[in-house]
Amino acid sequence: MTDLLQVRGLTVEYTTRRGTARAVDKVSLTLEENQTLGLAGESGCGKSTLGRAIIGLVPPPGRIVEGEIILDLDADVPYPDGIVKGGQVNLMQLDTAQYRALRGRKLAYIFQDPMTSLNPMLTIGKHFTQLIRTHDPKVSKEEALDRAGDILEALGILPERIGDYPHQFSGGMRQRVMIGLALALQPRLLIADEPTTSLDVIVEAQILEQVAELKKKFNLTTILMTHNLGVLAEVADSIAIMYCGRLMEVASTDALFAEPLHPYTQALLQSVPDVTKPEKRLTGIPGAPPDLVNPISGCMFRPRCPHAMKVCVSKVPPLIKSQTKGLVACHLYKEGKTK
Repeated sequence: MTDLLQVRGLTVEYTTRRGTARAVDKVSLTLEENQTLGLAGESGCGKSTLGRAIIGLVPPPGRIVEGEIILDLDADVPYPDGIVKGGQVNLMQLDTAQYRALRGRKLAYIFQDPMTSLNPMLTIGKHFTQLIRTHDPKVSKEEALDRAGDILEALGILPERIGDYPHQFSGGMRQRVMIGLALALQPRLLIADEPTTSLDVIVEAQILEQVAELKKKFNLTTILMTHNLGVLAEVADSIAIMYCGRLMEVASTDALFAEPLHPYTQALLQSVPDVTKPEKRLTGIPGAPPDLVNPISGCMFRPRCPHAMKVCVSKVPPLIKSQTKGLVACHLYKEGKTK
């Protein structure tokens, strides 16, 4: 398979009154075409910052301080002042106009809360026409509305509701609208930032099922960010576990659930209910993540880890290959060995 996305040594920092917080710390990831990568971890672990960095929307006072983001473009992308050439492109080398030209057409993002992401003053149809015609001015308003109606219908929303406003939709339907906007220009990479957080479990299942269907229909490559590992078990091909801006473990979904290696991954899974094992005792993770403005030395998880050793205090564990062909950052393991 082709590597659609390569993230290399990406570091993102936020400057605050208290000091500088490193929200993403030298993260490297590879995502193959037509695959779904699940990005999991507690709130504040850096998932959203990583996603926003990839799409070029890190909010101030955040900034990317180092790293590369390589996207494999299948074709040239025109923009008002020129063309972004196809092939492997380092997004970090693009200017604002070039990056904007890729959003929607090659990269798309679904934000967490659709109610705050949609403009309450605009109809759903206006949202779609603005998006489509901004990227392709040659498309008429009528054609854009027809395209929007087809997208809404595919997502289970009656096309005649295209003239309604966001507040006239339920939470689940607003989320479907957000998904439709993300897919309107048929991007290659879709980043979904906890798209089901505010939904009940029934609507959540429906949304995830639709995302899976759309992935097949449009040959999407997807990054799905969530703190819910149960969700990723259903839809992800592989899972990356983040903690305090660092990658703790990366493995195929089957391998991660069958043999979680990192103590943090094990603790996360222990806190997930399993209806097939009613006797399973759920446990929480003691303590809290360390302060990113005043980070501790060594392994960031060591204050909460039941297996912490002396070396964990002084040395940051490197992300190494495990025997299960995944990656793990823990001093319990050596390269190629999991025991």
